[in-house]
Amino acid sequence: MDSKSKGNGLKWLATIGFGFVSLIALFPIIGLLISSFRPSSDLMRDGITFSIDFSKLNFDNYAYIFQEASQYWTWYGNSLIISGMTIILSLFFSSMVGYALAVYEFKGRNLFFVLVLLILMIPFEILMLPLYQLMVSAQIVDTYFAVVLPLIVAPVAVFFFRQFALGLPKELMDAARIDGSTEYGIFFRIMLPLMGPSLAAMAILQGLASWNNFLWPLLVLRSNSMFTLPIGLATLLTPYGNNYDILIAGSVLTIIPIIILFIFFQRYFVAGLTSGGVKG
Repeated sequence: MDSKSKGNGLKWLATIGFGFVSLIALFPIIGLLISSFRPSSDLMRDGITFSIDFSKLNFDNYAYIFQEASQYWTWYGNSLIISGMTIILSLFFSSMVGYALAVYEFKGRNLFFVLVLLILMIPFEILMLPLYQLMVSAQIVDTYFAVVLPLIVAPVAVFFFRQFALGLPKELMDAARIDGSTEYGIFFRIMLPLMGPSLAAMAILQGLASWNNFLWPLLVLRSNSMFTLPIGLATLLTPYGNNYDILIAGSVLTIIPIIILFIFFQRYFVAGLTSGGVKG
């Protein structure tokens, strides 16, 4: 067997292996999707299962969500707004901090980077109490900003953008300075477009983290009209009744924004991760 045939065989073997692993990873989602069409009585009796009785499948759960569950769409809108704010503000501020740590020489730069690494090692649960006290002092509890503010300069995003920015050509900065461009102009007009892959990768990661965030919003949001989807769906499970049918159907609909986000940015995702991982 020549080397070309051997390489093709290994390629096919790897494709089959990764396809099998992907199928296993999709099993929970497939089970959730099937269960979203089942009546509540079946879910209470059998739970989530791959055993399908097509005669009992219906769209009643989705019909209820679209026609009567107005509160669900309030939660959905809150999650979209908070995730959108988190992505935009986090990319803006974290990219500026990471860029500055990578390309500028200033006193204490290494100390700042070490502090970023140290914060990465601290569990968020330890920081929640002082952050909550800060939100109370600022009188912004039960608002979108209370959820977003602690996340707009994420240490992991700063580290990621710094690693990516270390590989940017500094000759472009020198050329722009000769042409009279300001430092802000260099960043926004020249360097930021070059950081596109890293921005796309971090947009997916930050969007996913914000969309699924449960603990911090639960701490700072108090009114039902301000709840995000994870909190709102959790309220469907009470000691007085468990709406598993609505919970599962609502959970399926929560996957849609993440899929859309990944479709828009997936071609940059791998490039951003790999580039950010090897620079510096």
